[in-house]
Amino acid sequence: MFDANGKNVACTVIEAGPCVVTQIRTKENDGYEAIQLAYEDKKEKHSTKAEIGHFKKAGVSPKRVVAEFTRFEIDHRKTFGDVVKIDIFEEGEFIDVVGTTKGKGFQGVVRRHGFSGVGGATHGQHNRLRAPGSVGASSYPSKVFKGMRMAGHMGVERVKMINLQILKIVAEKNLLVIKGSVPGANGSYVIVERWS
Repeated sequence: MFDANGKNVACTVIEAGPCVVTQIRTKENDGYEAIQLAYEDKKEKHSTKAEIGHFKKAGVSPKRVVAEFTRFEIDHRKTFGDVVKIDIFEEGEFIDVVGTTKGKGFQGVVRRHGFSGVGGATHGQHNRLRAPGSVGASSYPSKVFKGMRMAGHMGVERVKMINLQILKIVAEKNLLVIKGSVPGANGSYVIVERWS
């Protein structure tokens, strides 16, 4: 997008809602206050009996994604089946976006932790340029300490991007245009929280 000054701003488009209220947590019953929202229909044959019963209590069809919001401005007039739309957000306000990062598979220390490798390619080095180097001490303590940064599985982590600004709201299509990037691949699910 281009802002008012003509500056090119990188942004992400998120389809946010409409979401349905499927449960309201109260201090009397649950010990805390929260609201549970569900998004996107799914077929009943792909749902468990527990899910079908839960959504039937709210008077809606089974949903694909369910999330609880403890910092939601709980309106006690809201009941099961009420729809929460994108109009709860305003242009210019800041939000947090929670999602699961892309999976990178098994990666070495150079990509996973930013190691620089062994260095020079001369002096007898052979296939050592991206090696981790020494990982343990001598005869004492005779072990590798826990938490040592090594090669391993990378990605598929729950990440929260904070202080992302809403640049534009397209109400008729339930779209949020957010400044910057959010975790996850295209088409993946994220949770949008009001910034605090």
